[in-house]
Amino acid sequence: MTTKAPFKHSALALLAASVLAGGCQSTTTETQAVEEPVAEQVSPISDPLVTEIFTADPSAHVFNGKIYVYPSHDIDAGVPEKDDGSHFAMTDYRVLSMDSVGGKVTLHDVALDIKDVPWAGRQMWAPDAAYKDGTYYLFFPAKDKQDIFRIGVATSSSPVGPFKAQPEPIAGSFSIDPAVFKDDNGDYYMYFGGIWGGQLQRWASGQYNPEDVYPADDQPALMPKVAKLSDDLMSFEGEVKDVQILDKDGTPLLTGENDKRFFEAAWVHKYNDKYYLSYSTGDTHNIAYAIGDSPTGPFTYQGVILKPVLGWTNHHSIVEHNGKWYLFFHDSSLSGGKTHLRSVKVTELKHRPDGTIETIDAMVEQPGA
Repeated sequence: MTTKAPFKHSALALLAASVLAGGCQSTTTETQAVEEPVAEQVSPISDPLVTEIFTADPSAHVFNGKIYVYPSHDIDAGVPEKDDGSHFAMTDYRVLSMDSVGGKVTLHDVALDIKDVPWAGRQMWAPDAAYKDGTYYLFFPAKDKQDIFRIGVATSSSPVGPFKAQPEPIAGSFSIDPAVFKDDNGDYYMYFGGIWGGQLQRWASGQYNPEDVYPADDQPALMPKVAKLSDDLMSFEGEVKDVQILDKDGTPLLTGENDKRFFEAAWVHKYNDKYYLSYSTGDTHNIAYAIGDSPTGPFTYQGVILKPVLGWTNHHSIVEHNGKWYLFFHDSSLSGGKTHLRSVKVTELKHRPDGTIETIDAMVEQPGA
């Protein structure tokens, strides 16, 4: 969940530019055929999964052969837009499910409401889910009564809830965007963190600092965090560590490398025995990725999975189903570009033979009529 003002080079800007370009005609002589300009139209590559509500930040998983998507639930709460993201004032979670991509999508009833989370104060942002030994776990960030982001956990016997929250957040948790990865050996890891409104920068010293202090552009960038989960998935086992993201020369990405470095929305998937860390670059709006040999890193930067979408934020998940890989993401096409009213979408993701990932553009140009 990013919290800056909308960026200027959005798909709407591209659309406006293309329309203006189409309206400019060159002069012709009497012997030349006069050709009408062909305007270029920009349109999304996929439709929202649901239109009854606004959804964002999708975490997709396959449980018992079926796809379940755990998004945040965008609402227009009437909160003025601020840099700290106060207008992202979500209060509950609802789960989406489908038998296959392209099939019917079911929007389920409320899975968890903030009023049923004893420790939470406001802003239930991007969640994730996991399954173990007959229990489904919903991991979610929210600001506590002191307005500090923590990560909570709730459980259910059903993948769609309702979920019952633990009375306290996970000890030692902070910031936002929890993403839980199950390795082949049965170990579970949580990745988390988000800069700016997500407060990650306030934990640089290991203790909470209410002042926002950022590294200089020529210093190593803030990194996402990782912690191994306990056997019952209710707590961290061992210390919280930085996830190192390196350039191809082996040096850490720098704060000034805005088009590459981590901002929020970490996600991990495994392909051909390699671990893929993908994440949002935040103020440059890419979904970038890096590859490593261990779930805890280090990871080496590779490139961009998803270019900027319509709306300011970019947040995703990656999952395999029936032999194909899919990218779940969101944009603001349903709300006409309102940055806090987004909709979850999905498109196929393709790994190249060398293991790299083909870049996806969520907006495509089509010839006008």
